[in-house]
Amino acid sequence: MLYKQFADIKLSQLGFGTMRLPMTDDGDVDQEKTQELIDYALKNGINYFDTAYPYCQGKSEIVIGESLKKYPRNSFYLADKYPGHQLASSYNPQDIFEKQLKKCQVDYFDFYLLHNVCEQSLDVYEDERWHIIPYFLEQKRLGRIKYLGFSTHATVDTLRYFIEKYGNIMDFCQIQLNYLDWTLQQAKEKYELLCQHNIPVWVMEPLRGGKLVNITEGQLKRLQDSGLTNAQTAAFDFLKSLDNVTVVLSGMNELSQMEENITIFSRQEALTSAQREILFNIAEQLKQGEPCTGCRYCCEGCPAELNIPQLINCYNDLIYSKSFTPIMYLEHLPQDKLPTACLGCGQCSAVCPQKIDVPQVLQKLTVMYEKSEKWHDICKKREQDARKLG
Repeated sequence: MLYKQFADIKLSQLGFGTMRLPMTDDGDVDQEKTQELIDYALKNGINYFDTAYPYCQGKSEIVIGESLKKYPRNSFYLADKYPGHQLASSYNPQDIFEKQLKKCQVDYFDFYLLHNVCEQSLDVYEDERWHIIPYFLEQKRLGRIKYLGFSTHATVDTLRYFIEKYGNIMDFCQIQLNYLDWTLQQAKEKYELLCQHNIPVWVMEPLRGGKLVNITEGQLKRLQDSGLTNAQTAAFDFLKSLDNVTVVLSGMNELSQMEENITIFSRQEALTSAQREILFNIAEQLKQGEPCTGCRYCCEGCPAELNIPQLINCYNDLIYSKSFTPIMYLEHLPQDKLPTACLGCGQCSAVCPQKIDVPQVLQKLTVMYEKSEKWHDICKKREQDARKLG
């Protein structure tokens, strides 16, 4: 197993993410199969385990705590997260934290994260009423949290704001990073921003939920001809080649997956420049939708002052993967910045170098979201909030 030095400890570069655990036929988490995975992971060098309050409908923490309790506490590193990204009428970090310790059957967390600091949740984490960040800093002082960090699906601008304000008290950051999102979700810019501030990077969604494994035969042949064994190896080797990546989290719910991943993370082989180019070329082939380059010519004359490139990015991301990230982005937007605010004037299309029919794309994006239950929930909440104010 490959290890990375972090502070005064060595972390397995492959971490066990527990958002997706083996399930029984009746829809419950399979404790027996999870125990088998935990046992195999520890036996073969994985020492980092990541859970969160909402994972597996709140059962992940319980199952992971039960599985790890037979091992000495100093033989593994456990990470958990505070769910400030979830909509609620109030937030009580102390209540949640104490419940998490009890569910995980530990008296401290090695790593603790503010869960998904993004446009939607930023106000929650900064709200002085909830005392969230100060509370967890105090828990760190008391030794109940060894290292405090945050995960994020935010835009680059929001990430920059948070780092500039809180980066000096954050020990690490967890982002969605893979060779497709390197450009699709500006992961390159996010990674470089974290590097500039000397914040170590933890990786989530390294295989894009398995989508980077399901490439075409022609794409796979190109990888193999370049010396890469398979699509999974290529995706992980890309991440291993990034110096500031410390832990790569993988959701492994089958023993065969874990065996293969451990094999990949048992050797260090740098990607050649030619191999990286092949990966980036495949990433472009995987992208679907409109060829927006983010030049922002369309924004200069938009009477509604919409962030058109970001909205097109949401559209493309939905077409490719039905990702939840675009939904989270739209959640934070005011009504007059949503795709529904497009006036259909066509000024944007007239100046677009890629000749994109922007009003039509935004119309399609609106339809796609109106079909989403999440979107209906957002609209309903906005209506309720409007009634309270008016």
